Amino acid sequence: MDANEWRDANEPGAAPAPDGTRPGHRPGARSGAPHVTPAGPAFGALPDTADRTAADGAADGPAHVAPRTALRRLAAREDRAARITHTEHLPPRGGRHADWPAGIRPEVVGAIEAAGIGRPWAHQARMAEHALAGESVIAATGTASGKSLAYLAPVLSAALDGSEAPNGRGATALYVAPTKALAADQLRAVKALAAPLGKAVRPAVYDGDTPAEEREWVRLYANLVLTNPDMLHRGILPGHSRWSSFLRALRYVVIDECHTYRGVFGSHVAQVVRRLRRLCARYGADPVFLLASATAAEPGQSAERLTGRVVAEVTDDASPRGEVAFALWEPPLTELHGERGAPVRRTATAECAELLTDLAVADVRTVAFVRSRRGAELVAMIAQDRLAAVDRTLVDRVAAYRGGYLADERRALEAALQSGELLGLAATSALELGVDVSGLDAVLIAGYPGTRASLWQQAGRAGRSGQGALAVLVARDDPLDTYLVHHPEALFRRPVESTVLDPDNPYVLAPHLCAAAAELPLTDTDFTGDAASFGAEAAGLLPQLANRGLLRRRGGAGPGAAWHWTRRERACDLTDIRGGGGRPVDVVEDGTGRLLGTVDAAASHTTVHEGAVHLHQGRTYVVRTLDLDDNVALVERADPPYTTVARDTTSVSVLETEREIPWGDARLCFGSVEVTNHVVSFLRRRLITGEIMGETKLDLPPRTLRTRAVWWTVTDGQLDAADIAQDQLGGALHAAEHAAIGMLPLFATCDRWDIGGVSVPLHGDTLLPTVFVYDGHPGGAGFAERAFGVARDWLGATRSAIAACECDTGCPSCVQSPKCGNGNDPLDKAAALRLLTTLLTDAAPEAEAVAEAATEAGARPARDAVPEPAAAVATDEG
Repeated sequence: MDANEWRDANEPGAAPAPDGTRPGHRPGARSGAPHVTPAGPAFGALPDTADRTAADGAADGPAHVAPRTALRRLAAREDRAARITHTEHLPPRGGRHADWPAGIRPEVVGAIEAAGIGRPWAHQARMAEHALAGESVIAATGTASGKSLAYLAPVLSAALDGSEAPNGRGATALYVAPTKALAADQLRAVKALAAPLGKAVRPAVYDGDTPAEEREWVRLYANLVLTNPDMLHRGILPGHSRWSSFLRALRYVVIDECHTYRGVFGSHVAQVVRRLRRLCARYGADPVFLLASATAAEPGQSAERLTGRVVAEVTDDASPRGEVAFALWEPPLTELHGERGAPVRRTATAECAELLTDLAVADVRTVAFVRSRRGAELVAMIAQDRLAAVDRTLVDRVAAYRGGYLADERRALEAALQSGELLGLAATSALELGVDVSGLDAVLIAGYPGTRASLWQQAGRAGRSGQGALAVLVARDDPLDTYLVHHPEALFRRPVESTVLDPDNPYVLAPHLCAAAAELPLTDTDFTGDAASFGAEAAGLLPQLANRGLLRRRGGAGPGAAWHWTRRERACDLTDIRGGGGRPVDVVEDGTGRLLGTVDAAASHTTVHEGAVHLHQGRTYVVRTLDLDDNVALVERADPPYTTVARDTTSVSVLETEREIPWGDARLCFGSVEVTNHVVSFLRRRLITGEIMGETKLDLPPRTLRTRAVWWTVTDGQLDAADIAQDQLGGALHAAEHAAIGMLPLFATCDRWDIGGVSVPLHGDTLLPTVFVYDGHPGGAGFAERAFGVARDWLGATRSAIAACECDTGCPSCVQSPKCGNGNDPLDKAAALRLLTTLLTDAAPEAEAVAEAATEAGARPARDAVPEPAAAVATDEG
């Protein structure tokens, strides 16, 4: 959520046009692309529009490039026009106003009007009504729809109420953001909005960057504290006695960008919220939760899983919107050949860097979202090199922004972006979450970000002051991206996903029970009635934690009995809520000893192994050594003409089959597995082209993981029906596995790198040919469970993606994987297509219904694993 979103969305001159009808469409650039009858002109015949428009309807406002003009310029070269497979034109939309409810203080209404906002949009007023009535509520509306103002109005009113109390602190509020940058940006917006209210509103950020000398003031005097889940977990809750006056008066808890709390991270945050609620009850408070989310399916249910409270939902977006031109862009095939002779497509990284360069030259303010830290650095570096050849004054106006930077580096980049000093930024999803970037003209998205919710969130970064916006999704050489750019209905005609999280995962729940016991001993009342905040499986884990010496029950069996934390170390340090597991690895420059940044422990084997290329602030380094004992990677400056990609191998053993359904003679199963993963080598890929230059062996220890998986078996009869000979079986299973993993993010809120897979012609546990797809996190993250519930649709889309690819024998766009430990060998595209066709023929719809019902019901046998803290392992597709 943009910290200035409340203003951007409420500007009087923003997008006054009425609602439109069905958007236009450009036919696919190659045969087989879907065709939708257009309501407007084709791309090549766009009507002339002004090249630039004024922001916010003001004649003297900053100029912006019209979206259709910007897109026409990008596609001006003949070879580029063919790369656009589809254009979606979202028409401008008018807004619907309402009045603030009577409970909003007149002073607050006056401050809002002083900011240039007359009346709220209808959804803003509706959220405020729920808040004032003491009802937890989630606003799930579009980017720049003004969700910030919807929760700030009641929060500021409560702060004014509290300022009239004898101690001047009769009501407090807590704002929780997923990133430090968003909290810092929101602080600037709150201070600007609340300036007319004087000292009655005292906002302050409390995170890892807050100086020690300021922390006591925040605890004692701030009435609006802005923080993140990590600081809540490690700083505020363990030291709750020092926060007693704040927690006692806590009236509202704002959880911003709550759609980001999914998978393992979301499950951890759900337990942190339950610990917060428990401590608030201890001090006599019962705060109302105000949540803000990008548009999501069933937002109320997702918010209830996150908070453990009944949550009303506001989903009718009444804000105006400027025109959006959204293009799907497929880089061309090159003359190069990769593994097994497969054709190589130009990389999304190189394509995005070229587009960013052209937009910067045309003075089009742009953010390019890149999926990895390394990719963001590479896009910025390539764009800077290209700009140097065109106009050297533009080189310093393009930069990279990602997690892992030091605090002062992040703040400097944020300031440069807000001031307009930066014209182009290559960013990871760290910028997706609301840092103020109003005034942007365009957004480039290098690869599908994993969910439709994230796609629209990133696209919404541009056009946030009411002007039109251009968004371009540049496809990676990947089955899912290839499928999407040729099946635009999967993006534009389907609702966004539900948020998947599993707070009952024992790998998540167990350490939080320990942390809760350290904060306040756990009693029987914590697991009964309305106080059962930790879920139905919590009580069953306590004896296991006692057996491990983590908890001890004192007071016998009477009403005064309680579970106590027994160790001297801090219980909150048992787990890393970001799911990384373990202390991050410091990246240190050899020779100078300068700390460049950090890498998550879970990613260290694959990203900072010996010989890995590491990018930081546009500079290239090569890792000399990785010391796993001291968690340090030593790097040295270098300029290699390649990037590196780690390769690993994986084996899977079945621990427990929890659900299974028949697909003809085959079986579709879901359950617990143990995965053994071993990073064995890395590839060197040439910059720009992606051509493989060589492979180097590595000597790293294997890691094990207990997690959840979905798997399916096939029988000899089905193989005969699919005409798959024994020598084709391994290639068919392997190709189907790769493509299925690539397609799963379309059906579950995950990333390809969150999941892994293994295919075996004869598995020792099933005694049949078997394909596994598993969650790459301890205890599971809910992705495999979701896959089990939608298996028929998921594998149907997988089959379609393979069939639609134009290659002959398999390529990265269909069945090859960028992280295959077996070097993408063997792979048999044609046999995989026949195998999936046969499998889906036997997958009766009623069997799918059984799987969906089981998943929706959440049926799960008790999981008795209470593991030692462990890192997620790198996922493999082998």
